Amino acid sequence: MDIKKFRIKQGEEFSLEKADPSNTSQFKSKEEAEAETESLRKRLVELQDILYAEKKHSVLVILQGMDTSGKDGTIKHIFSGINPQGFNVTSFKKPTAEELSRDFLWRIHEHTPAKGYIAAFNRSQYEDILVPKVHGTSTDSALDHRLKHIQHFEDMLSDEGTKIVKIFLHISKDKQLEKIHERMKEPRKFWKFDPTDLLEREYWDAYQSAYEEVLSATSTAQNPWYWVPANHKWFRNYLVLRILVQTLEGLNLEYPALQATPSDLARYMNEK
Repeated sequence: MDIKKFRIKQGEEFSLEKADPSNTSQFKSKEEAEAETESLRKRLVELQDILYAEKKHSVLVILQGMDTSGKDGTIKHIFSGINPQGFNVTSFKKPTAEELSRDFLWRIHEHTPAKGYIAAFNRSQYEDILVPKVHGTSTDSALDHRLKHIQHFEDMLSDEGTKIVKIFLHISKDKQLEKIHERMKEPRKFWKFDPTDLLEREYWDAYQSAYEEVLSATSTAQNPWYWVPANHKWFRNYLVLRILVQTLEGLNLEYPALQATPSDLARYMNEK
């Protein structure tokens, strides 16, 4: 599959209305994608092992999307088989009083991955643009400055060896309502239900518009955004795996060479 068709081009008008959240590409069913999904999962495990050993690069996966779009589920399914020693997850909630007293990127930077690590962000610095934009709690000028700060911040991370993979999970409004109903009816999902989800749902159109603007403005050649159809969990997981694997393969990772002199090798190889 060519992942380029899911890549958002910088500066070009991007329409979520024209992006089908039920798209499953060439697959007609979950069963058709299972073998390839499992192959990608194994490949991700292999690549993470080399990334961790080489320690020349790090990978930051940013997941954004409307409530119930599957950010938690994506992280759970995509990274279930990798080595936890080289993986971190951070979920960004409403800023605390301490965080609000600092610059808006302060709470983000400390969670970016060290070389050799993969980090996943469940929500991110983009919340500090989207939420104020939708609710009108900041000026357009201030938000434009934040957009520029984010771009500079991401460029700096990239220059220092961090590959950033930005994923927007695209779910339909009807599918969101279906998932909210599930959370309200199934006891094992009660913990996921948040009354504010219903309140934020009233701003659906405003969020769609805000996302279109932000995704288009911050998807660059170095740090692109990908939109991922999220109405079908199995395809969502497949496509995110495909994007991650192709991204990691593009880093040309290699296991480090053996750190031993010829005399060391001779001595240990001859030892009985």
